[in-house]
Amino acid sequence: MNWSSWAEFWDMGGYAFYVWGSYGVVAVGVALELWLAVAHRAGVLLTLRRSRDEALAGEAP
Repeated sequence: MNWSSWAEFWDMGGYAFYVWGSYGVVAVGVALELWLAVAHRAGVLLTLRRSRDEALAGEAP
């Protein structure tokens, strides 16, 4: 497509709501996926640290 102005570009030929809404949904999905991955990693690391601490405490005389 060829737009003669920025206003026409942002309007996307009358489909701006669908186009920019789709980009918004994808951006929210990617951000949510990243947040969940970081939170899951933190939980796994916490579980591993607790397991390590329990194992070390059990070995002490």
